[in-house]
Amino acid sequence: MYEYLHGVITAVYPDHVVIEVNGVGYLVNTANPYRYQVSAAAVTIYVYQAVSDTAQTLYGFQDFAEKQLFLKLINVNGIGPKSALAILANPDHQGLMQAIRTNDVSFLTKFPGVGKKTAGQIVLDLQGKLDDLTPADDGALFTPEVATTDEENPQLADALAALAALGYRETAVKKITPKLKQFAGESTNDYLSEGLRLLTT
Repeated sequence: MYEYLHGVITAVYPDHVVIEVNGVGYLVNTANPYRYQVSAAAVTIYVYQAVSDTAQTLYGFQDFAEKQLFLKLINVNGIGPKSALAILANPDHQGLMQAIRTNDVSFLTKFPGVGKKTAGQIVLDLQGKLDDLTPADDGALFTPEVATTDEENPQLADALAALAALGYRETAVKKITPKLKQFAGESTNDYLSEGLRLLTT
């Protein structure tokens, strides 16, 4: 129903943002909410609307390429919108595409909620079907989310909360937290991207 929303970001949370369009605030679930900032400057978020018996949910994407890859992922048996967002949160978009093309199941099982069976299904369903995504699309960036508190570093705390919202296990997040504390990030997005890199390498 919706292709995109163009408006201002009024709130950013670990698993979603609120974008106001013509006086209406839309709750949009996104892989990396911290790519956005509360600002008077208008932004465009590409969206996908999922309708069920109990809810209508909007999923948001930074660009058209990210939305297209999301649509391919949710067509895989066993991959729902939440799992697809967790996969797209990884900033290594090229690595994801390459893993699918080369049947790298071990890479795919590093994402939350993706076991060997689901990873194999992703390869089976999408191998050879990503060619319509241009090389420029391959370079699109994605980011994730985690949960923990760090009063001395609120950007790190927000990034950990985002990782948790994406579905990464608490034990895995705690394991990489010491490395993230040593990471010289300047924003929540920096910490989130580094956390995703550490969780998937």
